[in-house]
Amino acid sequence: MAEKDTVREQIIDAAKKRFSHFGYAKTTMAEVAADCSMSPGNLYRFFPGKLDIAEAIASVAREEHLKDLRKLINEPGKSGRDRLRDFFFEELRHTYHMLEKNPRVYEMASVIANERPEFANRMFAEERKILVEMMVEAERHGEFKTGDKEFTAEMIQSALMKFRYPQLWSKLTLPKLERELDGVLKLLIDGLCAQKAHHSTGQAA
Repeated sequence: MAEKDTVREQIIDAAKKRFSHFGYAKTTMAEVAADCSMSPGNLYRFFPGKLDIAEAIASVAREEHLKDLRKLINEPGKSGRDRLRDFFFEELRHTYHMLEKNPRVYEMASVIANERPEFANRMFAEERKILVEMMVEAERHGEFKTGDKEFTAEMIQSALMKFRYPQLWSKLTLPKLERELDGVLKLLIDGLCAQKAHHSTGQAA
């Protein structure tokens, strides 16, 4: 690993600890620099500002989580329905428990959402790649029939937005959120299956 990457990781780790303990707003670049035994000027060589560090922290966490999601949905013996359901239930539980365990994450997530909306767009685009892969596989096995899979993935994301960082949108408990997610997913997945049935009927005609 290049020395520059090592230093970046050191900065990200130090900032993550500080944000978690003191909060994003109460942390300064000078404090992060001191934790890394470097000058503030040297810190700015790696990150233009505190928000850039916060975005880097979120990026690393999201990439690791997407890897875990891929492992989960690629377990053998799962249907397309199971894969979609497991994907979004794990997403809900992961983010819900993360915010419950450390409310400081909520603060940082809110700042990034408000100040860097393009970050969320990039993360959603990465997630759509996985959703498209799942739909392609399900269609190959005759479970779903979708047209524009990228569009379908985007609409699924839109329909399930409430279950992303759920504490940002509601005060419901996890069991109540899971009940709602189960109901919404059933409607969405039944819709994908209905497209398959309609397509098959059309072919027969």
